[in-house]
Amino acid sequence: MKELRGLVAAVGFLTRVPVAGGVAPDGADVARGAVWFPLVGAGIGAGVGALAAALHRPLSAWLAVALALAAGTLLTGALHLDALADTADALGARSRERALAIMRDSTIGAFGASAITLDLLIKAAALVALVHDGRVVRYALVAGALSRLVPVLLAAGMPYARAGAGTGEALAGGGGQRAAAAGVLAVAVAVALTGANGAVLAGTALALALLFGLAYRRWLAGVTGDTLGAALELTETAVLVIAVGLVGPR
Repeated sequence: MKELRGLVAAVGFLTRVPVAGGVAPDGADVARGAVWFPLVGAGIGAGVGALAAALHRPLSAWLAVALALAAGTLLTGALHLDALADTADALGARSRERALAIMRDSTIGAFGASAITLDLLIKAAALVALVHDGRVVRYALVAGALSRLVPVLLAAGMPYARAGAGTGEALAGGGGQRAAAAGVLAVAVAVALTGANGAVLAGTALALALLFGLAYRRWLAGVTGDTLGAALELTETAVLVIAVGLVGPR
């Protein structure tokens, strides 16, 4: 029952799908559900990839991908894009305290708007290339799984940067064992679907997790919900770009 609540919490945390019903997941459920984050991410990625693949012939690759990304944004509630924007805006702060305050601000500045625009543009271009290659579903699925692993690893290995409660704090209770299990699940999905390329993509995601961890430790002495979401979003885009490089543009 606890594991089921964890899975429900993972879906509710990462998407806007109303799955909770009469169950009200708490922070402990989210932490327990961290092991399922790659599986939920795989479902999100597969949905975006399948929609792009289905629409590109009656429409066009670019229009199909744009609609698929719009659907994915609605599915996730733009949660990670918002986190990316907040984190990018905070980069202009001159102190740790000011950076944390900026991330609490709901307005989006020039850095944040630029980050979202560039992220979506690069991601769309990569998905268009994968649509033409014919393997957009599997690589979008892998990108979704590996990117959702990164915040789990960061939250398990780093302290929470804020004094009070926050979105990212819930993940911190997942522990190293669940983070390791999530890692095994994400890597297994990547390798099973894309073979040696999946191993390269998994290595890319793990390397990015390490780099983000080092950067966040130096910048904020920990992580927040926004920095975790930004790491997720940038990892997904990076994995898709590397995937295009592996399969070759068409």
